[in-house]
Amino acid sequence: MNSRHSLLIAISIFFALVMALMPLPISFEPYRPDWVLMVLMYWSLAVPHRLNIGTAWVVGLLMDLASGSPLGVNSLTYSVCIFITASNFQKIRNFSLWQQSILIALFLTLYHLMQFWLNHFLMGVYFSPHYMWPVLTGMLCWWWIFLILRKYRRHFRIR
Repeated sequence: MNSRHSLLIAISIFFALVMALMPLPISFEPYRPDWVLMVLMYWSLAVPHRLNIGTAWVVGLLMDLASGSPLGVNSLTYSVCIFITASNFQKIRNFSLWQQSILIALFLTLYHLMQFWLNHFLMGVYFSPHYMWPVLTGMLCWWWIFLILRKYRRHFRIR
């Protein structure tokens, strides 16, 4: 039973990886939400005993390898965000959905600023305001991600 639940969580993370790597038209690319991080945050809030920082680290490494970013950048940023959400899951779960979406926007802002800082340190990338568009789209998508994954979790009785 436990391995079945872990497999179902892994399947949802796999679909988030596919969504993150799926090609989009060039005009929509700056607005792409951070699907993987939001799915990881959902599972760390819903079932924190099943998804931990190590899982976030491994998924971040997969994302680094798949996207061609410097190895460890996504791992570190995912791990920090999941650490914060998992350590405060009892408080965050009690917030309403719109309050959670604002908090998710803050986490996504932290994620993007850490990504920028690491990429600036490693590759000399300069800041551009379009780096923050995924924060807004992620905040708006949080409602859908939360509701879809909650229905998925309840349907398969993932605990």
